[in-house]
Amino acid sequence: MLTLDRATYDGIVAHAKRDHPVEACGIVAGPEGSDRPERLVEMVNSAGSPTFYEFDSTELLALYQDLWRREEEPVVVYHSHTATEAYPSRTDIGLANEPGAHYVLVGTQEHGNIQGPVEFRSYRIVDGEVTEEEVTVVDALPPASTP
Repeated sequence: MLTLDRATYDGIVAHAKRDHPVEACGIVAGPEGSDRPERLVEMVNSAGSPTFYEFDSTELLALYQDLWRREEEPVVVYHSHTATEAYPSRTDIGLANEPGAHYVLVGTQEHGNIQGPVEFRSYRIVDGEVTEEEVTVVDALPPASTP
């Protein structure tokens, strides 16, 4: 199950709507090994495509350097589908290289960048196998536990 705070959920949806009809993409980082999505990082879709997303390689390198420095990892990898349902495509499955991450897809096909609901779904993708999981949105994440 993926639990997101309301601000992060709203931020992902706003990014997807703002970039429509181009697919939006980004991550939500959290402390290494925590499965706790805390910091939304919007990325640029260097493909600039309504049917495909690609992280800019320079931006991605800078992101991973920042994650290492902060002792974080990608807890959520997200992108939008602007013309199809929010289900991983074969390309999405092939690009899923973070086995511990939640893969969130936001479907903006119905309302585009105007007000209206989106399709918001999360998956685990490990070794090409896709498993949908429940998404819970809370006002705020509970305080992080201390070791």
